[in-house]
Amino acid sequence: MRRLAIIFGGQSSEHEISVISATNVSKQVDTDKYELILIGITKEGKWLKVDSIASMEDGSWLNSKTGAYILPDATKKCIIIETGGEYQEIPIDVVFPVLHGLYGEDGTVQGLLELAKIPYVGCGVLASAIGMDKLYTKLVVDKLGIRQAAYEAVLDYEAKEDLARKIRTIEDRFEYPVFIKPSNAGSSRGVSKASNTEELKKGILEALKHDRKVLVEETIVGHEVECGVLGRPGDVMASGVGEIKSAATFYDYDAKYKLDSLTLLDSKLPDGVREKLPECAKKIFTALDGFGLSRVDFFAKEDGEIVFNEINTMPGFTAISMYPMLFEAAGIDKKSLVDKLIELAFERG
Repeated sequence: MRRLAIIFGGQSSEHEISVISATNVSKQVDTDKYELILIGITKEGKWLKVDSIASMEDGSWLNSKTGAYILPDATKKCIIIETGGEYQEIPIDVVFPVLHGLYGEDGTVQGLLELAKIPYVGCGVLASAIGMDKLYTKLVVDKLGIRQAAYEAVLDYEAKEDLARKIRTIEDRFEYPVFIKPSNAGSSRGVSKASNTEELKKGILEALKHDRKVLVEETIVGHEVECGVLGRPGDVMASGVGEIKSAATFYDYDAKYKLDSLTLLDSKLPDGVREKLPECAKKIFTALDGFGLSRVDFFAKEDGEIVFNEINTMPGFTAISMYPMLFEAAGIDKKSLVDKLIELAFERG
């Protein structure tokens, strides 16, 4: 029987969401095919061996006294278990890093697994790093002919040198309101909407707390829609299209995880959107060298125009997450989806 390690938690702002996602993924693993090993990463960055799914659900996994670490030695392909100062090597066949945001979805853990020569689920180092960074994602998508929100980048040194001048440049280009986003931060942390100069300044300074690069974008009015992709280069399938009905002014962190936002699979969308959008999602996934899975987010305007928003290379697997819901609606249940993702990891090698 193959050994599958699921890594969850992490040091990002999406730690709790990762735990919930990993709990749901773990429950869908075919235990006739895989021996499950659970590894949790605390917010402080400590790696722990976790005894059970139940301990993930009640939070007691954080009390584990047993360390568990991926060994980067490619000749070993194992994890090291540490108990009471004693160490044991356990060979691992594949890893499912159910990590959202920084230090997990951004290519860091993927790089460790590449060094260790251990197959893993999801996008590789390049796609993970670019997909996590909104500015560099935009630079790639610019070449595809797919419409995306016009933007102005603000770098930390520009803000320190002359933020007022940068704000004038933004105001000359865009009408209010505008949206402000850290380029490299997960789950809408640091995102705000500005309707005047003071709010713009405040929003930029807040976003710079999360990343040294900030995007200021034009406002796009339209349906917030998402599409899942699954597969490998040359063989990528897309799900149907789902719509987010945000409980807040815009779909920020609280709207995603604390408020009663809705995910709708059968909402009425402008003509042509359901047909065109999956093709756009596949093009973006392929251009970023995607592998395994991603969720691609768009706006659909009332005239049918599609505007790319962002890509998530490790989408959520919570009870309200769009990615597994979309594929379940397409006829791939959660257990089959998880199994397919693990098999894809072996195909990449």
